[in-house]
Amino acid sequence: MSSAAIIPARYASVRFPGKPLAHLCGKPIIQHVYERVLHTRLFDAVIIATDDDRISECCKKFGAETVMTSSKHKSGSDRVAEVCRRTEHEIIINVQGDEPFISEEPLRKMMDLLQKEDISIVSLMHRIGDEHDIQNPNFVKVISDRNGDAIYFSRAAIPYNRDKIAGVKYWKHIGVYGFKRASLLSFVELPESKLEMIEKLEQLRLLENGYNIRMIETNYTGIGIDTPEDLLKAETLIERLC
Repeated sequence: MSSAAIIPARYASVRFPGKPLAHLCGKPIIQHVYERVLHTRLFDAVIIATDDDRISECCKKFGAETVMTSSKHKSGSDRVAEVCRRTEHEIIINVQGDEPFISEEPLRKMMDLLQKEDISIVSLMHRIGDEHDIQNPNFVKVISDRNGDAIYFSRAAIPYNRDKIAGVKYWKHIGVYGFKRASLLSFVELPESKLEMIEKLEQLRLLENGYNIRMIETNYTGIGIDTPEDLLKAETLIERLC
């Protein structure tokens, strides 16, 4: 099955306007993401999806395939789906444009699973042990069943360890998604769900509508950049790679 990694990138971030164009170790953040995905050589196409001419022009300078999309999209998934409709790729990986440390290991695991007939949506999780991170609502947690399919995502610490049982594992959800084409296009046609509105987590729309999301354990910790403070932390981490 043919595949594409699609990287949604918008300029109008509330917490960090112009984030994709902010420089990290001498390059725009979006360039780091694109090059790391491209260098995996896992995909038939790597495409940046944006609604902003500034981002488009920047991406063209470093040779990225860029598609202009509607400015009315509410989420990155909607933007990715618009590009998907213009292509014929059967597997779509949605890599957020603020993940400059994305690596081959998790993307390869996603691709391997999506080649199977009975799996149509996959995502990533990383074990967390720091109590501050477990309680942090900006760290989305996930619990899964014995098959590895997600049961629930929450900003709260799940499961709630009422009796303080030793050894309880907590998993951080990393917002990189893989879809079979039909599942992605069906997903974005669904109305916003009740739990999605409560938690502000769009993946809950899938669970509420009966879709399975196969979770993949990864060593990748999902270091996204949401604020200027995150960028400063990323500068420290990436110095050894420059």
